[in-house]
Amino acid sequence: MNAMMLSDYDVFLFHEGSLQQAYQFMGSHVRKDSRGTYTEFCVWAPNARSVSLAGSFNDWKSTGYELQKWNREGLWAVRVDGDLTGETYKYEITTLSGERKLKSDPYGFASEKRPQTASIVYELEGFQWSDEEWLEKRSSSSIYDKPMFIYEVHAGTWKKKDGKFLSYKELARELIPYVKEHGFTHIELLPVTEHPFDRSWGYQSTGYYSPTSRYGEPHELMGFIDECHRNDIGVILDWVPGHFCKDAHGLYQFDGSFAYEYGEERDRENYTWGTANFDLGKGEVRSFLISNARFWMEMYHIDGFRIDAVANIIYWANQGQQSPNEGAIGFLKKLNQAVFEYDSSILMIAEDSTDWPQVTSPVHYGGLGFNYKWNMGWMNDVLDYMETPPEKRKDVHSLMTFSLLYAFSENYVLPFSHDEVVHGKKSLLDKMPGDYWQKFAQYRLLLGFMCAHPGKKLLFMGSELAPFSEWKDLEELDWHLMNYDFHHKFNSYFKDLVHLYKGAEALYELDHQSGGFEWIDVNNSEQQIFSFIRRGKKENDHLVVICNFSPIVYHGYKVGVPHADSYREIWNSDAGKYGGSDQVNPAPLSVHHETYHGKAGSVVMTIPPYGAVYLKPDYGRGE
Repeated sequence: MNAMMLSDYDVFLFHEGSLQQAYQFMGSHVRKDSRGTYTEFCVWAPNARSVSLAGSFNDWKSTGYELQKWNREGLWAVRVDGDLTGETYKYEITTLSGERKLKSDPYGFASEKRPQTASIVYELEGFQWSDEEWLEKRSSSSIYDKPMFIYEVHAGTWKKKDGKFLSYKELARELIPYVKEHGFTHIELLPVTEHPFDRSWGYQSTGYYSPTSRYGEPHELMGFIDECHRNDIGVILDWVPGHFCKDAHGLYQFDGSFAYEYGEERDRENYTWGTANFDLGKGEVRSFLISNARFWMEMYHIDGFRIDAVANIIYWANQGQQSPNEGAIGFLKKLNQAVFEYDSSILMIAEDSTDWPQVTSPVHYGGLGFNYKWNMGWMNDVLDYMETPPEKRKDVHSLMTFSLLYAFSENYVLPFSHDEVVHGKKSLLDKMPGDYWQKFAQYRLLLGFMCAHPGKKLLFMGSELAPFSEWKDLEELDWHLMNYDFHHKFNSYFKDLVHLYKGAEALYELDHQSGGFEWIDVNNSEQQIFSFIRRGKKENDHLVVICNFSPIVYHGYKVGVPHADSYREIWNSDAGKYGGSDQVNPAPLSVHHETYHGKAGSVVMTIPPYGAVYLKPDYGRGE
């Protein structure tokens, strides 16, 4: 057994924090040369006294499988004769104090199924991809002027079979047709990196390069992603580069020292989640994480990342939003630059609850370099408004209008995520005040307003079924609800709404430009009616949107509209087929050529209770 030969340049970049493909030599790799087949192992343990291999191939006895220290910065490597594919292993690390630790491989490509924690030698090459058409289409077009409606999924609880998790293969057979039927453009997977505890939902990871074995092996996840792409569905990974779990086999105190995490307790400890914060200013940690993003793009054809808890990255932990962490901010910029240098069509979505400026501006313009950001302010304001009793909504009118003051300062995704339907917050449907009928009416209205508001969209799984209960993170979704009339009608409503959204350019082409939105009447707090225009790129392509957040029907209601001969109602959330009271406008609405609401004309119409109405202009019909 001889130490592997490492490129001096790669080693330099690794320690500097600029290596983007560290996985090509870190971890375990089966290789061949003129002397035959062998397996290489390489690990970074800067303060280890010694490092050995222990695994199924040597009866878990590390003697005779010692790694050689490659450099003073702490790279250790060994070459083992033979093909060890499928063998399990850990690193036995002796610390400077003499303690022995058994650690999983930080760069391991596969892991044992929990509760076992060893890494597995796995050959990632060899999967036959068939998504060339999708990748070409993705790289040749811009997402900014396209519809995007993301389905956020926890793979373990979307659906179960005999009480057990669906495999990646089963998810491909069942989830993909369901997503396609509902019109979603992307699936966002809650973290599928290996993690020890089911109820962490993947947010406390130990295996950043290892897809969780709960649902199958790596090639099967590749198969799932490939099948998504063959069905024109993008795949976004929820990714956690800010902190990691502290289980003994993971990254925490990897070699007895704080190698991956901050040395100071107040910086290191994430007391809220019981995790440790990555030291994002350290070169080797930057190479680990930036290479991990590149790994998922290159090896798994991932279309984007939702970066979790950005607020916990850009500000020092335990110090509030007072002290920016310049090292971590530098990491985010370097990460985004590296991703877009590799592929400019990748989605980099920041889950950021702060008012940090220019999150979605390029780094060379002084921004953090993401291309999207969750609009947490919009989500909180809108849900606060919806949970307000209707008779008091006139007092909080600005909650629904404030977002338009900043809607075009960033590229936004409007999220109703898993965080809004857990921990006693109630489901989206149950947040709505009133009786049974009123809850459904307002929930339809809420999603109708969401689809008309500037920004891309995200909905957590199950919300399309209108459940009364919160997400139950140990059980499957409430599929039985489809046996009940109102839930079934709501599901039909949602599918029709998403398909209408995707077919109406005015609802998405100018999402990120102020010219794509114009208020008609922003001040009608007494009647709780909001009216506005959404515009597309083509001349005269627009929709008029009227949303009534009161339970009152308004007949003969006059609305100012742009010039046209008439308007047709193309969407009404109060339609009887969806469970509404059927206060619709079936006939074309003639335009009266008078200035009203500052517009060139007006229409007189019925405004449904708790209703969202979309009107489309017609030209050439006359009054």
